[in-house]
Amino acid sequence: MKIYIIRHGETKANEMHCLQGVTDWPLNENGRTLAEITGQNMKGIHFDECITSPLLRAKETAEIVLRESGNEDTPIFCDDRIREINPGIWEMKRKEDMPKEVMISYFLAPLDIKEIPEGETPTDVCKRTQAFLSELAARDDDKTYLVSTHGAALRAMLNRLYQNPSDFWQGRLPANCAVSLVEVKDGRPVLTEKDQIFYDPSLCPDQYEVRISPIKKFVVLSVYKFMKLFKPKGKHSS
Repeated sequence: MKIYIIRHGETKANEMHCLQGVTDWPLNENGRTLAEITGQNMKGIHFDECITSPLLRAKETAEIVLRESGNEDTPIFCDDRIREINPGIWEMKRKEDMPKEVMISYFLAPLDIKEIPEGETPTDVCKRTQAFLSELAARDDDKTYLVSTHGAALRAMLNRLYQNPSDFWQGRLPANCAVSLVEVKDGRPVLTEKDQIFYDPSLCPDQYEVRISPIKKFVVLSVYKFMKLFKPKGKHSS
């Protein structure tokens, strides 16, 4: 059993460097091009079934990849569990527009976040996406699947399969149309390929690089937690 998991192609929100969660924008022209190139490079793979997020950008990516790879007749199903994270009040905001403490938490320690106002946490997304993957892997058949999803949702889905699950982002969001491969043997999913792209990287610059050395990450988070611990809670009358 093989499960190819792809992040959607580029959208206008990605181009604007915005945090796009539930905002349902389609692919932009470049996003469609990336999906076409990816599909053309996946010719020879027969997909028995495609499962996609209900959001337009993921569905459009799936349709293009299937068409270009010669899998036009593959049935497509939607599953709400693999939709993108809902970042709540930070929807459609750029990193530069987020308070420093929020930016540090979201990009350096997302699994420590307990609440996102009007949204959901990365841990919440791990629960629903991993439930989806576990259910799919339990089929343990000889079929090949295409799963079309999103950056944070993909990282959450595969979190337990990465060598270092504590690094939620794995250094960065997967690039648009990046493909990961999970192979299931005896009901056990194993990540065999990670974030493979089939196009020239110059076509889609890295917009959310979060690479940081372990030492620097430790220092930044230590200072952040120290400041939170000793942050004044307000004046008290005597």
